[in-house]
Amino acid sequence: MSFEHLVSAAPTPRFGLGLAALGRPGYINLGRAEDLPAERTVSAMRERTHEVLDAAYAQGVRYLDAARSYGRSEEFLAEWLERRPDVRDVVVGSKWGYTYTADWRADADVHEVKDHGVRTFDRQVAESRSLLGKRLDLYQIHSVTPDSPALTDPVLHRGLARLAAEGVLVGLSTSGPSQADAIRAALTVTVDGQPLFRSVQATYNLLEPSAGEALAAAHDAGCVVIVKEGMANGRLAGRPTDAATSAVLRRVAEEAGTSCDAAALAAVLHQPWVDVVLSGAATVEQLTSNLRAASVRFDGDQLARLATLAEPADAYWQHRSRLAWS
Repeated sequence: MSFEHLVSAAPTPRFGLGLAALGRPGYINLGRAEDLPAERTVSAMRERTHEVLDAAYAQGVRYLDAARSYGRSEEFLAEWLERRPDVRDVVVGSKWGYTYTADWRADADVHEVKDHGVRTFDRQVAESRSLLGKRLDLYQIHSVTPDSPALTDPVLHRGLARLAAEGVLVGLSTSGPSQADAIRAALTVTVDGQPLFRSVQATYNLLEPSAGEALAAAHDAGCVVIVKEGMANGRLAGRPTDAATSAVLRRVAEEAGTSCDAAALAAVLHQPWVDVVLSGAATVEQLTSNLRAASVRFDGDQLARLATLAEPADAYWQHRSRLAWS
């Protein structure tokens, strides 16, 4: 199923479900102690993942997003797809470039190791395909920054082009304060005169909007634009983490008759270049609340007030780097 068809035909076309918080016991989202089972065994997290996937599909979500470094996310997703043979109208995306190293521990010293080299690509694409097979529709380089060799390695580019020739959409995700530079550099990468990257997944939210112009350029260039971390790892979920942010967001959400999480995601959806925004929900209740963003509308004054929440990109990413894995 193409992204174009997804956006035009899916019941809830502009939402996807990201499995970063569900495929492993530890992540940096706030409030995980309240959100997840007390015992985060493999079986408990598998059951929770399948429960949220069921709810997402029932509520019209048709893009599902995993990664090699999200613990067992690909495995859980593959099992769900096998259990639901009637589900043929979803787009399945995954990412390579980080290796999961936490050994199913939330308190591991190192949770993932980054490597954008050809050997890692060759190994991880084989691992992803062994689980997802022909259901893999989109494969992204995970967390590209301007200094990544993934932007300049012609051998890697040829390997990615071969994958694209087999029918898999090739893209990248970005992170860090220089996301815009990485996106613009990616748009210049070609193989045999054709653009290599056909999708971009980036962090964009009320606190960190710095990649907006570059994402608009990517959209104009024909790329699918997927927004991740629309709630800033839980900072915009309405939990008492930042008094100033909470006051502004809560007031606007109340005026719009919605919750903080839906308001934060609705602000992302107001950008015309967004094709899909990911919910990173860890519970069915969070997912249902997130999806209400599709019906939220803001006036110019409300959008202007929400825009005051933006932080300098460096400050935002420094704050993110200090969030504890839990």
